[in-house]
This record gives sequence, C-alpha cells and structure tokens, in this order.
Amino acid sequence: MTVSITKCLIDWGLDKVFTITVDNASSNDTTVKELSKQFSKWGTNFLDGSHLHVRCVAHIINLIVQDGLKEVGDSVKRVRQAIRFIRQSPARIKRFKDCCEIEKIEIKKSLCLDVPTRWNSTYLMLNTTQEFENAFARYAFLDPGLLDNLLNNSCEDGKVAGAFTNDDWMKIRHMVKFLETFYDLTLRVSGSLYVTSNVHFQEIGEVSCLLRMLVDSDDIDLSFMAERMKAKFDKYWGAPEKMNKMIFVACVLDRRFKFEYVSFVLLSMYGEEKGEKMRDDLKLYVISLYDEYRRKTSKESHSKPPASASNTFDMSSSKNTHKRTLIQQEYLRHRAMSGTMDSKSELDKYLDEETKPGLENFDILLWWKVNSPRFLVLAEMARDVLAIPISTVASDSAFSTRGRVLDPFRSSLTPKLVQALLCAQDWLRHESLPITVEEDLDKLEKFENDMASLGRDVSCITDM
Repeated sequence: MTVSITKCLIDWGLDKVFTITVDNASSNDTTVKELSKQFSKWGTNFLDGSHLHVRCVAHIINLIVQDGLKEVGDSVKRVRQAIRFIRQSPARIKRFKDCCEIEKIEIKKSLCLDVPTRWNSTYLMLNTTQEFENAFARYAFLDPGLLDNLLNNSCEDGKVAGAFTNDDWMKIRHMVKFLETFYDLTLRVSGSLYVTSNVHFQEIGEVSCLLRMLVDSDDIDLSFMAERMKAKFDKYWGAPEKMNKMIFVACVLDRRFKFEYVSFVLLSMYGEEKGEKMRDDLKLYVISLYDEYRRKTSKESHSKPPASASNTFDMSSSKNTHKRTLIQQEYLRHRAMSGTMDSKSELDKYLDEETKPGLENFDILLWWKVNSPRFLVLAEMARDVLAIPISTVASDSAFSTRGRVLDPFRSSLTPKLVQALLCAQDWLRHESLPITVEEDLDKLEKFENDMASLGRDVSCITDM
C-alpha cells in the first residue's frame, strides 16, 4: 500500500504532506509510519512527522456509539419488531395510516426500519417512531397479530421482544435525546463546506462530558450504554500523550478558545495531575511549532532578492547624523524577521488578546485573513493547521460513486478514464449543499406509497 500511495504522490507532484487522515484500522498505523520515513528521505517531513497521522473522528464516534448499542434495551427491540411487522404488508401500512388519521397525527414522515449495524439509522428510526405513539396503541387493538408477533417471533439476538409496556415510549424519547447528540456531532465534524479541525477538540470534550453525566443517569439502560461507550472512548481518547497534538493546536488558533479553553477541558477530562502535564507539554509544542514556522518564514524572506541601495538608503543621510545608516536598517529588518523587534512574539501577543467564546457563526478563516497583517507567522501556521480534515466521511462519500461508474458492463475502463468520469460528474453537479448522512425519507415515503398502490392493484386482479 505504501508503494502505491508514494507512486500516486509522485505522479501528482505532491512531495510535501502535512497530515494524513484515515480511519482507525490497524494497518493504517503501519502505512503512515512507512510514509513518514519516505517523507524524511525527501526532506519534507515537517517536525519529523510527529503530527502526520490524524484519525477520523467520525469513525471513532461511530465505533463508540456502536459499542454502546450492542445490547440495546428491550424498548428499542419492540419498536424495531413492530415496524418490521407493519411494513411487511401494504394492507398493514394502510391500516397504520388510518390509525394516524384517527389520532390526528399529521406527519409526512413514514415508518422507517433501521440497519442494526448503522447506529445513525437507529436514531432516525426512533426519532420518527416516537411521533406515532398513539397510532401504535390504536393499531394494537385493531390487529391482534402485532402482539402475537412481539410475543412469539425472535429478534436478532434470538430472544422475543415482548409486549409494549407503559415505560417504553419514555425510554425511547430518552434514547432519541441520547443519540441526537452524537448524530449532530457526526454531522458537524463531517461538514464539507467549512473547516472542522478547530472544533475537533471541542467535540471530544463534549462527548467526554456527556458520557460522564449519563453514567450517573437514573435510566439503567442509558447508564449501561454510557459505561460501555466510556470504555471505548478511553481506548481512543483516554491517553492524551498518544493523541495528535494538532487537534489541540487547531483549537488554540480559534480566537474564541485559545489556551484558556483547552486548559480547562484538559483538566476536566484527565484530572489535575495529568491535565496540567498535558497543558504544559502542549505549550512547549505550540512554541516549537511557532518557532519552526518563524524560521521557515524568515528563510523565505531572505531567499528573496535584496532591495537596491537606492530603496533602502537615502544618500542625503550624510547631511543628517540622525538618519539611520544602511547597516542599521539591515539590522532592524533582521530583528523584525527574527521576532526580536519587541519583547513579545506574535504568539504571545495573540494569546494575550481577549477570547470571544460567545461569538455565533464565527468564520475562522475570514478572521485570520483579516488579521494576517498583524500575525504573519501565525497566519501561515493557521493556514496549514486549519486545513487538516478531521473526518473521512466526505471523501468516502465521493469514492463510493465508483460503484455507479464501474459495473459488469463497464469493467474494462482504464484508471484515468474512471478518474475523468468521477471528476466530470462532480463538476457538472457542483453541489452547493454539504454532504449529509441523513436518509431521504421523502423518497422512502413515495416508494412505500407506490408499493401500497401496486399491492391493491394485485389484490383486485386476484379477486377478479
């Protein structure tokens, strides 16, 4: 794999790679290490690749929630079994819609069945189903087969779901509220029209705080799920020394948070002893990163051809002893580029400015664009750090279209032609909306209505 990736980078003319964002597969660890060695040979491995490997936050959240849902409560099993029973027949779907009309439930959404291995579909199923509580109660009176199915048919785990209880719908609402946080979080970190690296650490802190609260919940099912998820959370984010420090740096470069917020969350997540050590290590890392960019900026400035003497020295200065000499001007230029013109560096000045935690719709890229004249070196650093993708969802969605390009009838297309087709498709569509993982329930509704109509037509033909 490393050889193939290296060949692609050479073909594309990419010899400077800042970070690589991949999912948490163990094989990716080895691949990134080998690529880091290759970048060192090229002389482009920034800071020896200490920040090269970025793990997809959406993938880790998915693993955390899936682990918590491995043993879902009986209430979720009953809802899933009831929906499966109703959706098996167009006549049952029609009867259920009649129940909705009687109960005056005016919702365009239809019952959707989840995929147990996709927790986001479980959330969408429960979020829709909770609106139909009264319709389910009425349907149970009209169709005794529903209760018989719940009492006798086995679920995925081999056990029966059992009849609905009075507490089921309350537990369902708690579950929806619980999963909604992670669902919204996944949407935020998977955004394709805005930078996300600056919110990476903020979202990790949000998950940590939420799990701590739910572990102490009075709801036994939620508490049990939270404990399982907390164990998985600690596996990936419980050891801060193993985390990529760039996720902290990106939060520091957000003027709403800076070190003040990062320090608070570190102490909250890891305790006083470990949190303070992590905070001190992070300060040293940010300083070393800033120094590296300062040297880089200084080298680029010195590599430019020097200005002519006529631009830097006024020949009439000999008539005025207070005029700066040529060497003095060069010295001042050197101090400005080396960061010693003032007692405080750009980094110190930036951190000393007041944070603005309450800013709504804050455009971090616009802020750095406007303030780049004040923070030349930091703006260069922010340009690289904020460009780090923290999720692979958008790229996964893009590459998933290959199944619609390569099929049994077009399997001999060359790689270049496939790439051209994918790029042309993307350019022609030019979607202005971000990629979303939400199901298209409107299409499902239309499909079910068509199937119901087809079922009635077939029934009429059979009767004739």
